[in-house]
Amino acid sequence: MNMQKYLIFIGFLFGFSLQAQVQFVVFFESGKFESNPKETQKLQQWIQTHREVKILAIQGYTDEDGSTGFNDTLSRKRVEFVFQQVQGKVATREDYKAHSFGENFAQSKDKATNRRATIVYIEPKDFERENQILGIQPIVPTQPIEPQVIEEEAMRFPENATLEDKIKLARVGTLIRLRDINFHQNTFAVMPSSKNAVDELVNIMYNYPKLCIEIQGHICCVSKDYKNLSLERARQIKRILVSEGVDPNRVSVKGFGVTKPKFPIPEKTPEEAAQNRRVELLITKK
Repeated sequence: MNMQKYLIFIGFLFGFSLQAQVQFVVFFESGKFESNPKETQKLQQWIQTHREVKILAIQGYTDEDGSTGFNDTLSRKRVEFVFQQVQGKVATREDYKAHSFGENFAQSKDKATNRRATIVYIEPKDFERENQILGIQPIVPTQPIEPQVIEEEAMRFPENATLEDKIKLARVGTLIRLRDINFHQNTFAVMPSSKNAVDELVNIMYNYPKLCIEIQGHICCVSKDYKNLSLERARQIKRILVSEGVDPNRVSVKGFGVTKPKFPIPEKTPEEAAQNRRVELLITKK
C-alpha cells in the first residue's frame, strides 16, 4: 500500500457520527516520531486483539514546542510510524485517510497528551453502517437521458440528400431510415445489394469520430417478433461496422419488433409492409 497515496488532508472525516467511532491512542516522547518500548508494546497488543476491525483514519498531533514546520513534519512522521505498524495486519478503508495536525488543534495543558497519534476505527458490528457512520451518501445510479426523438420527416432534408448530408444537418435525437439496407426474408443476412449503403455508413463513422448511433430494427407482417429478428438485424449491422474497425462503444442496438409500425398490421399493401420492415439510425451523440 503506497503511503504517499494515503497522506491526504481531509475534512469530511471529522463531521461524521461519533457514536460508532472508536479510537486508540499511541503517545510519543517530545520530539520523537517512534514510540518508546512501552507504547510500542501497547500498540502491538492492540493489533493482536483488533485484527477484525477496520481503520478509517490515523491522525497525528504534537505539542507546541518547536517551530510550526518542524511540528507539521513530526506529526506526519508519527502517522507514518503507526501506519507502518498496522499495515497488512489490520484492515483499512480503501480510501483510508491520514491527517497531520501538528500543533494546530486545541492543546491540552498536559503536553504529554498532545504528543500522540490516534487510530480511528470501527468494529465488525458496524461494518454494514460504515458509510452511514462516515456520512457518505449512497450513489444512486441514474438512467441516461434518452434524447428526444426527431422523426426524419420533421427535419425536412433536401429531396436528394445522401445519408451523409442528413447526418451533417441532423441534431442529436434525429431518426434516419437506412433505406438501402435490406435483408434476406426471415433472416438477418444482409442482401448483397446493400453493400454500397453499408459502406457509406462505415465511411460516415470514420469521417465523424464523435458520432454515436443506435441501430433500430423493425419487422412487418406478423403479430409478434417470435425470432427476435428485429434485434438480430440491428446487431448484424453493428457487427459489420465493428468488423470494419468502428469502436463498438459508439454503436448501440435495439429491436422493436412490430411495436412501432408506420402502418397498422396487417398491412394493406406491399408498400406499407416495406415501410414497417425497416432499419433506422438514431443519433445519440454528435
